[in-house]
Amino acid sequence: MQAVVRRNGALVCAEVADPVPGAGQVLLRTLTCGICGSDLHAHIHMERRARTHAKAGRPVTTDPARDMVFGHEFCGQVLDYGPDAERRFEPGARVVALPYATGPAGRETVGFSNRFPGGYGELVCVDANMLMAVPDHVSDQQAAMVEPFAVGAHAVAEATLDAGSVVMVIGCGPVGLAVVASLKARGFGPIIAVDYSPGRRAMAERLGADVIVDPAAQSPHSHWSALGVNLSMLERQAAQDLGQRVRKPVVFECVGVPGVLQSIIQGVAPGAQIIVAGVCMEEDRFEPSMAINKQLQMRFVAAYTVGEFAGTLADIAEGRIDVAPVISGVVGRSGVAAAFQALAQPDSDIKIIIESGRA
Repeated sequence: MQAVVRRNGALVCAEVADPVPGAGQVLLRTLTCGICGSDLHAHIHMERRARTHAKAGRPVTTDPARDMVFGHEFCGQVLDYGPDAERRFEPGARVVALPYATGPAGRETVGFSNRFPGGYGELVCVDANMLMAVPDHVSDQQAAMVEPFAVGAHAVAEATLDAGSVVMVIGCGPVGLAVVASLKARGFGPIIAVDYSPGRRAMAERLGADVIVDPAAQSPHSHWSALGVNLSMLERQAAQDLGQRVRKPVVFECVGVPGVLQSIIQGVAPGAQIIVAGVCMEEDRFEPSMAINKQLQMRFVAAYTVGEFAGTLADIAEGRIDVAPVISGVVGRSGVAAAFQALAQPDSDIKIIIESGRA
């Protein structure tokens, strides 16, 4: 099959072996595939990514020196099944899937595996029980957005939110925008969206953010008081003792750059919960004593559950989340290398989709 291959540190279009579905797997023809920020990170930091997985006790199933075909945000068409696979969909059916396939080393993430090539290729194998049907009125491009928006849904599900929460989303790339959309779909807010890029701020507002902040012009943390959040730990405790309503600040860190966590810890209101969804591939430093004095909570999140993936597909299909405006470009495989360069510029595109039918 034709695929975009990470080879010797470069992205090249090449012919590679067709994947063959193993036991319990299904073979899909890729229709569309999103380019994820994780792909950009992995392209640059593949060796560090492997070392980090090893330090975290996760099995290392990839060799950064070998070819790899990225792509875990895909919509596909069922072609064939492997032995003992659950055949819930007829050949030709359009589906999305959690990007997992089980091999000799256990479950691997399709698109971050030497064994299981991802959606940057013409064909993909996944575990058959990971499939979900795409409704007829949902386009191939919209379907490819289920996976990244499920990441935002998971981050929101892992936060402690209620009707009194005031929410800040720092970083309005695809993950931050997915968080904004999920918050809005579930009725949480007000939502403060923070980004240096005018285009990304505008997109956050379009998806439902209530307050838009350019951090180059003002501190985003200057808005807490106006939205009813106590700025003193003593005032907060006194209000709680009197049984008064206390608005809880919740911050979603969706940047993944060293120094951002410390800036949040320093600026955020006391008693806040910080949800870390940004994938920082470098070592970082922050002051625990400051977080202790403010009684902050920190939670690190990744990926999603099957239920959250299905719920995101339903949100898109039923119109609670409109993903179409987030798609800023569409390319064929020949345009992937240039798309990586464009996405590295924060004032450029937000989400670029690869369409298999394009050159």
